[in-house]
Amino acid sequence: MHVLSTNVSLIREMSIQGRPVATGIGKRGVSGPLEVQALGLVGDEQADLSVHGGLGKAVYAYPVEHYAFWQTVRAQAQVAAWNEPLPHGYMGENLTISGLLENQVCIGDVLRFANCELAVSEPRFPCFKFNAVMGFNQAAKLMVANAWCGFYLAVRVPGTVAAGEPFELIHGPREVGITELFRSRLASKDN
Repeated sequence: MHVLSTNVSLIREMSIQGRPVATGIGKRGVSGPLEVQALGLVGDEQADLSVHGGLGKAVYAYPVEHYAFWQTVRAQAQVAAWNEPLPHGYMGENLTISGLLENQVCIGDVLRFANCELAVSEPRFPCFKFNAVMGFNQAAKLMVANAWCGFYLAVRVPGTVAAGEPFELIHGPREVGITELFRSRLASKDN
């Protein structure tokens, strides 16, 4: 398991259905070690703190293993620039990771890096901004259908993290899995 890319963005304006919307999605990779503080990576911003950011959602991790699917779906939808590879950070993640999927992670698990520790806190739920950045209106529904949501991390031990860095998964109580919690919360919203 390792970090392929560390990604940040400043809040910017994006036009969604003809109206301006502030967003921090579509992050870009940065080189070198990035400082990890209690509220996330230095240089990163979130536009809507009611759903992203804060102590419990300081860092967002997304598995690179899902990128091929999104590339294929965008090609089928013939989204503008669909033939260009999606850059890491495009899903809005701070950490593009390899070797750890949602169905292998539980709330309270810890990702231990050389210089910091991040605790798994909850799944990410897609919003209308995800559809907009992906370029087609079914993107959020596809994320939900596959439970390929990635997961938020709380900063347990501040420090640094860098692209290419390995990490270790330290199991927590193993009571609530990310995939199960994701599906459970969506089912309760539907009722």
